[in-house]
Amino acid sequence: MQKILVIQTAFIGDLVLATALVESLHQQYPQAAIDVVVRKGNEALFNEHPFINELIVWDKKQHKYLNWLSILKKIRAKKYDLLINVQRFAATGLWTVLSSANTTIGFDKNPFSFLFTHKVKHDVSAGEVHEMNRNHLLTHSLGILPIAIPKLYPTNSDFEQVKIYQAEKYITIAPASVWFTKQFPLTAWVSFISELKFEGPIYIIGGPTDKDLGDKIINEIESIDLSASKKIINLSGALGFLASAALQKKAVLNYVNDSAPMHFCSAVNAPVVAIYCSTIPAFGFGPLSTHSFIVETQEQLACRPCGLHGKKQCPLGHFNCAHTIENAQLIAPLLQMAQY
Repeated sequence: MQKILVIQTAFIGDLVLATALVESLHQQYPQAAIDVVVRKGNEALFNEHPFINELIVWDKKQHKYLNWLSILKKIRAKKYDLLINVQRFAATGLWTVLSSANTTIGFDKNPFSFLFTHKVKHDVSAGEVHEMNRNHLLTHSLGILPIAIPKLYPTNSDFEQVKIYQAEKYITIAPASVWFTKQFPLTAWVSFISELKFEGPIYIIGGPTDKDLGDKIINEIESIDLSASKKIINLSGALGFLASAALQKKAVLNYVNDSAPMHFCSAVNAPVVAIYCSTIPAFGFGPLSTHSFIVETQEQLACRPCGLHGKKQCPLGHFNCAHTIENAQLIAPLLQMAQY
């Protein structure tokens, strides 16, 4: 096996989980050149990655189909020995079919999977199987491969960038999510942070679009006159993907939603508290860190989960799956980590 291509053009959390395949393939075929296709915006995840030969970036926002065709030409020219398509949509399935690769593998949910060399069933309902393991099913036709976990490689410059924030013990909070029903509410974050007895800095992390939410959390806490005892710093938009992961890696704890920052923690083995609102860990997208804590409502809600993915609003209007989570549930993991 000399040339391998992995395709995952989904959102960043799914891409982080797919890094486990890169790890496994490299362990099995250490001399092979592994290329990866990602959507534009996610390429920074692989800066100076030690096992990736070439990163192919698909710009889906400008000249989407011209870019798609350009990537197809590049894929065909490479003549890969093996192509593994983790994505389940038609555009990547057509790449796979037309790739000229010797072996093509993908999930059965891809509309073009009937033309792949091997297709694999993707079943979210099959017990509490992690997505990482579902992805590894794509390698079964190759024999017994190592089952690696997701891994990110922050660079030396990433670690240097966050060093200034690591002079004392700290925690991070990633309060945002693309989906409303996956996001712990602003008022709940404020209530939790206000009650939290932690003397070190609390860093709010996220992308540039999350800065407003971070500012609102800080302003709400300051309005109830607790700022004197809290060192809360909003770093949303100030750190790239890998720098954020580098900061999370050495935190006492990282509080996250069921979203990409949780997978960052898994990929650098950072201690994490994953807060589940409308979704549930049984879907198979939970944290993989050595020290992982799952927090979810203790009430039996007939409406939960309301779907595999998050929604733009609570279908019933009450969002009880989030509002019934208690501060004590969030504080307990911090007390437990004090033992280590």
